[in-house]
Amino acid sequence: MLTVRLTRPERQNSITPVLLAELDAALDLAERLEDCRLVVLEAEGGTFCSGMDLYDAVGPGTADADQGGTAYYDLLERLTSVGRIVVARVDGQVVGGGVGLVAASDFVLATARSQFSLPEALWGLMPCSVLPFLVRRVGFQRAHTMALSTLPVGAAEAERCRLVDEVTEDAWPFLRRLLFRASRFDGTVVGDLKRYLRRLWIVDGATQDLAVGEFSRLMSSDAVRRRITEFASGQAAVRFSTDLP
Repeated sequence: MLTVRLTRPERQNSITPVLLAELDAALDLAERLEDCRLVVLEAEGGTFCSGMDLYDAVGPGTADADQGGTAYYDLLERLTSVGRIVVARVDGQVVGGGVGLVAASDFVLATARSQFSLPEALWGLMPCSVLPFLVRRVGFQRAHTMALSTLPVGAAEAERCRLVDEVTEDAWPFLRRLLFRASRFDGTVVGDLKRYLRRLWIVDGATQDLAVGEFSRLMSSDAVRRRITEFASGQAAVRFSTDLP
């Protein structure tokens, strides 16, 4: 089992080009380790992942948005096809692109305090790359309401809609059972199964082109960039995630 920990709590474990490259490298390592069956994603601090780094997002140029959008989508695609079981171990806030990391994982464990939200509409954005994977995980209507309302979803509700597989304060019993089973698999079966299941789903290369293209288009808007700039100093995504109805 390989544990991959996000260790930038001072920036709420936000998504940057460096983080994407490091997660990709961690999956490379997991695939090189023949005895590795599970990859566990976890994070330090009270935020699992706050999504797009707002400071990076207000940098100049749309080419960066295009490149960043492609790299992020590629990582989600890889999580759904890599030949290892990926488990997201969530404790705390999951915002925006962090929801994509969770939705693309094979299993999701969350503590009772965990919350999930898609605040992108508040900036004039859409969770373009998150939605194909979230729809696959929870269905069209639940993904639709999360994106349109921007309201946070608590752990219990996330378990009911299957975004979370189990709400637990101690992930180890679940991981131990899963590891026991996975250790008996042939080395190629996990990757074969995940890639086959992905082919049964409607998402394809055209979906990625649409998602990345829409993200780049929206990020080129002066109004969107102004809104993001206004939020950046306070990383307001945390505020969006704490107002449960």
